[in-house]
Amino acid sequence: MAKQPMLKFVQIERDMPQKREAGERREDFDEIYAEYAAAKAEEQASRCSQCGVPYCQSHCPLHNNIPDWLRLTATGRLEEAYQVSQATNTFPEICGRICPQDRLCEGNCVIEQSGHGTVTIGAVEKYITDTAWEKGWVKPAVPVQERAESVGIIGAGPGGLAAADMLRRAGVNVTVYDRYDRAGGLLTYGIPGFKLEKDVVMRRVEQLEASGVEFVLNCDVDADIFATIHAEHDAVIIATGVYKSRDLAMPGSGLTGIEKAIDFLTVSNRKSFGDTVEDFENGRMNAEGKRVVVIGGGDTAMDCVRTSIRQGATSVKCLYRRDRTNMPGSQREVANAEEEGVVFEWLSAPKGFTGDETVSGVMVQKMRLGQPDASGRQAPELIEGSDYVEEADLVIKALGFEPEDLPTLFGQPDLPVTRWGTVKAEFTTGATEMDGVYAIGDIVRGASLVVWAIRDGRDCAQAILEKFDGSAAVAAE
Repeated sequence: MAKQPMLKFVQIERDMPQKREAGERREDFDEIYAEYAAAKAEEQASRCSQCGVPYCQSHCPLHNNIPDWLRLTATGRLEEAYQVSQATNTFPEICGRICPQDRLCEGNCVIEQSGHGTVTIGAVEKYITDTAWEKGWVKPAVPVQERAESVGIIGAGPGGLAAADMLRRAGVNVTVYDRYDRAGGLLTYGIPGFKLEKDVVMRRVEQLEASGVEFVLNCDVDADIFATIHAEHDAVIIATGVYKSRDLAMPGSGLTGIEKAIDFLTVSNRKSFGDTVEDFENGRMNAEGKRVVVIGGGDTAMDCVRTSIRQGATSVKCLYRRDRTNMPGSQREVANAEEEGVVFEWLSAPKGFTGDETVSGVMVQKMRLGQPDASGRQAPELIEGSDYVEEADLVIKALGFEPEDLPTLFGQPDLPVTRWGTVKAEFTTGATEMDGVYAIGDIVRGASLVVWAIRDGRDCAQAILEKFDGSAAVAAE
């Protein structure tokens, strides 16, 4: 009788890839987790219970066939595991690194509910595709037949790139337009290297280029450029993301030394590429030797505090108006930040800033949690007389993002938007009320996860292909 390769969660404990010591990882921007060895990946994959209703799969936005590629990994059939993983996910090695698995697949793992510790799905996913790259299994897309249609994609982030990949595989001519000098969007300039090393993103961009996707970079789309894109392509996908930072309107908010999170992270990531960046060289976006205070509680705030540590800040504190339990950011990232020396000031909200021309401190008011709001989260309430000043030389605002005014920016007053400023589009197809114009990712959902942008890009590409095929069938009649 063949030996059972799975259901080993009773005998084998959960074991994540080794994490570098905090003192070591503070000194560089390299990823903090080591790679699984083949034997360890097989061992951890074998813990999967192969349950009849795979909640890990149903709670993954891409509905990745997780049980199957875990089984294939456990039995040493790694190339097949890669093919299964790649079938539903354009960038599995990226999702394996940055997805909040604790809130998605791993957080809904059946054996986690029984007290055995979840399967390390993200780490195995990363291992599978990293190995596929090393073995040469990842190839540029070669369409069986070229098509006459073309699609213009505005935005080279995860949603736009996922759509480009699927369309190009079907033979569609694809051109991606982006305002930055490198493709990748927030994958390139928003997420630090210690979570996602940049060569991981760049090799995917190179694969798309080798597949025939054309990139037009340093292209800040305005009304004239949008009109040209709309006229030159059979369909246009808006995948710009949301980059307008939420601000704080309070005393002292205009002082020098108060910066936006996206600007701070972009400068740091440019330095990681080896670029010369004036705002870093002159010290404006450089935390070295400074007391840093980051305001916010999401994943962007975690990226800022951990970047500040690596730049050599003398102290780094994070102010968040709720408690740890109600924090929207990944608990894993909070733990990593604490290990690296970040101090969290829970139930603390800013009310202003001190300083003459340059910021010298944040005026903080302490909070307590009151009654739950409409979403079920407890609303913070002010504790009278609890104010104090947190000294700071650099303050980073990580308060989330809002959409830019695209109808005005693109000169398209008929582009439908919601009351929040996001583009109004069908969630299943990305289609808008403008003929031939689609929208996907954060510009439709609001600030969300990379995995949702990938899902939207793939769904939109499929809808466009079906429309092209339907139009071709009508024309042939």
